[in-house]
This record gives sequence, structure tokens and C-alpha cells, in this order.
Amino acid sequence: MVEDAGGARMRHVDHGVLAIGEDGPVEVRLAALHAGLLQALDRHRPQIVAIEEVFHARNSRSALVLGQARGVALLAAAQAGAQVRSFAPSIIKKAVTGTGRAEKEQVGRMVSVLLGIAVRERMDATDALAAAICGLLRARVPAAESAALGRSLRGRR
Repeated sequence: MVEDAGGARMRHVDHGVLAIGEDGPVEVRLAALHAGLLQALDRHRPQIVAIEEVFHARNSRSALVLGQARGVALLAAAQAGAQVRSFAPSIIKKAVTGTGRAEKEQVGRMVSVLLGIAVRERMDATDALAAAICGLLRARVPAAESAALGRSLRGRR
């Protein structure tokens, strides 16, 4: 979670990783994910939730599980009354690093620099913070300008 600190600055509010595990029925793990997200959303009450669009996973099973988890995140955001903004991974990377083809490590380093924090958790935490930064930056841009920017960035992938 990040917030606008005025001008071009932003402030780190909170972050973390929900450790759901890989054991147990998928519906139980999705319920735990939903509960954890609702708890975080209730604690911070964000206006906007930025989420990464589904990317092409290595296999269909991974894509299915990621899609289910993304659906749970969308549901939790909607239940919390937040606006949802969805971004392609390349758009998030470009917002944070200046290039849509940045490696995960580069994104992680830039998140730390932009927010002035050291992120010690898994790369999932820096990925989520990068999406939050992208959401904040894009929220500052008027809708028509944002749509044109998105079209422009998609053409550069």
C-alpha cells in the first residue's frame, strides 16, 4: 500500500505477503486468501486497488490457479468498495523502472528506491508494491491522457 505524498512523491504505507501455502484443497486456500485480503483492505481502506493482469503462465495449471487467486483479489477489492485498476505487467514495469522489459530484480530495486524502504520479503511483495506505485501514478493522470498513454505503451512492448 502506498499513498500520494504530494508532488512527485509517494509514501509507503504497508506491505506483506499472505502465506497461504500449497497444501490443502484449493477452495480452502482461496478462502484464506480472501480473508487475508479483506482484513488488509479493512485496515487501510484504499480508494484504488491496482492489480496485475493475468500473464501467460508456464503451464495451464499455473494459469488457472493464478486466475482463481486474481478473481478472489478482485472480489475482495469490490467488497471493500475500492476502485479496481488492472495493468499489464509491462505497464507496471514501465511505470516503476522506465522500461516494460525490466527483470524482477530491477523492479525490486526501483521499488526500494522510490519508497525509501528495504523490502526483505519475497519478490511477490515488490511486485505488489510496483502495481500500487503504477496505480498511484496512473491515478494522477486524467482519464483521456491515461488511455492515450496506455495505447502508447502497448505499442512499445
